Amino acid sequence: MCGIAGLFRPGGGDDSLLSGTVRKMTEMLAHRGPDASGFWTNSTAGVAFGHRRLSVLDLSETGAQPMRSECGRLSITFNGEIYNHLVIRAELEAEGAAPTWRGHSDTETLLYAIRCWGLASALQRFSGMFAFALWDQREQTLTLCRDRFGEKPLYYGWCGRDLVFGSELKALAMHPDWAMSLNRSALTSFMRYCYVPAPSTIWTGINKLPPASFVTFTVDAAHGAMPSPSSYWSLRETVVAAQTKRIMDEREAVGELQRLLSIAINRQSISDVPLGAFLSGGIDSSIVVALMQEQATQPVRTFSIGFREDAFDEAEDAGKVAAHLGTAHTELYIDPKTAMDLIPLLPRMYDEPFADSSQIPTHLVSALARQHVTVALSGDAGDELFGGYNRHVWGGRLEARLKEIPAPLRRVLGALLSAVSPEPADTIVRLAQPFLPARFNIRRAGDQVAKLARVVGADTLDRLYLALCSIDDGPSQTILQGEERRSWSSEEMAGLTHPLDPLDHMTLADSLSYLTDDILQKVDRSAMAVGLETRIPFLDQDVVKFAARIPPQMKVRDGLGKWLVRQVLYRHVPQSLVDRPKSGFSIPLDEWLRGPLNVWTLDLLSPSRLQSQGLFNVKLVEKRLREHMSGARNHGHWLWNVLIFQAWHDVWCADL
Repeated sequence: MCGIAGLFRPGGGDDSLLSGTVRKMTEMLAHRGPDASGFWTNSTAGVAFGHRRLSVLDLSETGAQPMRSECGRLSITFNGEIYNHLVIRAELEAEGAAPTWRGHSDTETLLYAIRCWGLASALQRFSGMFAFALWDQREQTLTLCRDRFGEKPLYYGWCGRDLVFGSELKALAMHPDWAMSLNRSALTSFMRYCYVPAPSTIWTGINKLPPASFVTFTVDAAHGAMPSPSSYWSLRETVVAAQTKRIMDEREAVGELQRLLSIAINRQSISDVPLGAFLSGGIDSSIVVALMQEQATQPVRTFSIGFREDAFDEAEDAGKVAAHLGTAHTELYIDPKTAMDLIPLLPRMYDEPFADSSQIPTHLVSALARQHVTVALSGDAGDELFGGYNRHVWGGRLEARLKEIPAPLRRVLGALLSAVSPEPADTIVRLAQPFLPARFNIRRAGDQVAKLARVVGADTLDRLYLALCSIDDGPSQTILQGEERRSWSSEEMAGLTHPLDPLDHMTLADSLSYLTDDILQKVDRSAMAVGLETRIPFLDQDVVKFAARIPPQMKVRDGLGKWLVRQVLYRHVPQSLVDRPKSGFSIPLDEWLRGPLNVWTLDLLSPSRLQSQGLFNVKLVEKRLREHMSGARNHGHWLWNVLIFQAWHDVWCADL
């Protein structure tokens, strides 16, 4: 895991200027690669690569980057891990195409696989997470590539005469011609989702490379030209193709999931540095740790953090799972001050507005793990692949029920639910809890009622899904002159030509958007800020293909999500330790905004400040702030979006 940066000036440039610029860009990524730095320039071609190294495989100089092929044709700066690189080496050797290996790094394997098989074919064979830039001296082309799900970030765009790229936006901002304008459309989308969907960024003219794609720039590229990326794999087509290859035998499915996850964990446990795992005590992290411990010869290092507020604390549950599995467990309880001290650091950590509040505990558990290990496995992506969110459990059924209700009556029902204050809803559920089945043990019921109020008016599955995923239902009313544009994920969903079951439809949409643009970016920035590499076994390509073949009834059953994953987990952990309501990895946001963050909130959302920026509907912000502070409504997540943008704006837009 590393940080990469570079530039391409078609027609060539001065070596010292190219080198000086790329060094400044690369140094902004030192946190991603604290072990070493490297640079390479070709002034005739106008190419300069930079690299910050976090040494994980082949700690010697033979693994240093940027790296060139022996023949001098290919040069690469690479961020990530190719988990099957030893298999690829063996294939190259069997074909007689392997060079005399200089070391045992996956970067060298990747480089020679591309030389032997060509870029498109090699990408099909890589199992891993990556973002890299490749200069082909013979073809005189620069190509940027990203892994299947976008685990590793890659940004690119034009600054003056130079095409610039990097792992984070802060690297691009070091270019002397950086003079970007705010992308108001991206800000509008941010208010809806709490993140900026690919391919947009918060800056006009700067893009995120979509997952599973590559884009090539030639020496005759026109200034400002942005070629369309090419896809080398499609999750959408994988899901569609799997519809005719369903696995219907439950015992077979349980055994196969355990086998594939075990293989993925084995692949991803290869490391020349200390390795551990995050453990929340939930379904996904518990199964990863259970299978990891099953293969280990000594206790696996596991890490969790907790809060004193019961509704947000998972550390006690994690501790019980760790004790059962016999891991070497480390937990840390976080007081509000420790968590809130992190907030001023978020704008620089994320570069563009990002308001998933679980970014705070995710960073804190990463910092805890980094004190003991350099690599940590996580249970992310289990929800998206196997139906773990509440919308997966209730969405399809809710859509069917709502279709039976006339539209006018749905609007009345929505208005009535909107009028219910969160506190009474919480109280009603708390009083009724002893008389309800365990699966109805809903935490923060008031927030769920508010969400239901937003969705009852939806008349299609797509609109229902959008309402369930939206923090702001009307962002174009929140942002002045705000207009949402279609994202890469929405274009992918629009390309569906085969009808899917509602659950398959929603899990595909989540995997293309929420997983890539929120979850994976959160984990990457939170961990790489402290130089920790994270790996995600659920995103092994064989596990992903298998998940697509699992029918909906093996994902959601009896009001519970991830039924199949649970069956594997129950083989290793007693059901009583892991069956509990899903709460997410979050913080007590509503209470903090009313309490210890009150002064900060009121300062950033002052009418005069908002008015001078000319971006937000000031009256709407004032109204929701007033309702939240009085306790009449919970607008915590919506306000957090605005607050995070304001904090980001203070750091990055001072000169605009």
